[in-house]
Amino acid sequence: MNELPEFWRTEVFHPLSVHFPIGLLLVALVFKIITLWSKKETWQLGGSVLLGLGIVGLWIAIYTGNLADGIVSRKICDPTILKDHQNLAYITAWIFTASFILDVLLQIFSDKIRSKSLIFKSVLIILLITGSGFLTYTGHLGATLVYQQGAGVYTPSSDCNEFN
Repeated sequence: MNELPEFWRTEVFHPLSVHFPIGLLLVALVFKIITLWSKKETWQLGGSVLLGLGIVGLWIAIYTGNLADGIVSRKICDPTILKDHQNLAYITAWIFTASFILDVLLQIFSDKIRSKSLIFKSVLIILLITGSGFLTYTGHLGATLVYQQGAGVYTPSSDCNEFN
C-alpha cells in the first residue's frame, strides 16, 4: 500500500509563496496607472506599499523556488523550461526592484523634479508594465512545469488506495 506524502514538503513552499506577490504586483501597476490621472495621494501611497510588499514576496518566491529546484529538476522531462522559468523570475524581480527604487526616488525628490514628474512617472509605468509582462510569462512557464510535467505534484496510485 502506498503512503500519502506529507503536504509540507520543500517543493510545496514555492507555489504557496508565489501567488500572493503576483496579485500584489499586478494591483500595484493598476494603482500606479491611476496616479497618472488622480491627484489623490492615497493611490500613490497604496501603489508604493503594494509594490514594496510584492517585491518582498517575489524574492521569497525566488528563494522557495531555488529550494524546490533541486527536488523538482530530477523528476521532470524537460529541465530547460525550469531553467527558463528561473532566469525569467530573476529578470522579473530585478525589474520590479528597479521600479520600486525609482518610485522611492520619485517620492523623495518630488519637489525638485516637479516639472519632469510626468516623464519619470511614465518611465515607472513602462517598467511596471514590462515587469508585468515578464511576470505573466514566468507564471506561464511555471504552470507549464506543473501541469505538463508534474513538477512538485504527487501522482496517486491508479487505485487511489493511499487515500483510504
